[in-house]
Amino acid sequence: MELEMRQVRNILIVRIEGEMDMLRADQIREDIDKKLDNSEIRNLILNLEKVTFIDSSGLGMILGRYKKLNSKNGRMYIAGARPQVEKILYFSGINKLITMYRNEQDVINLQGR
Repeated sequence: MELEMRQVRNILIVRIEGEMDMLRADQIREDIDKKLDNSEIRNLILNLEKVTFIDSSGLGMILGRYKKLNSKNGRMYIAGARPQVEKILYFSGINKLITMYRNEQDVINLQGR
């Protein structure tokens, strides 16, 4: 699993590659929380275009970050989820809480308005 993070204005963009499962969800959470706790970041884009699998631990990690940002009046977005991952996000109901976009640039453009 690889994790790439960069900041654009007050947006943290996190690109995840590989599986988001029980073995990796805690490390992803820790890495993201370090950035969220040590900066003025108010928004988070999770780019899932290279995620091949997600289980309940991955879903829990996503929901936890959503709650964390929501408590700071921030927003969270999901970008680029593959069809099999998108299906799991829809079945779990995450799509009702977190807006999903085709790619991260759409979100950045939206935030720039």
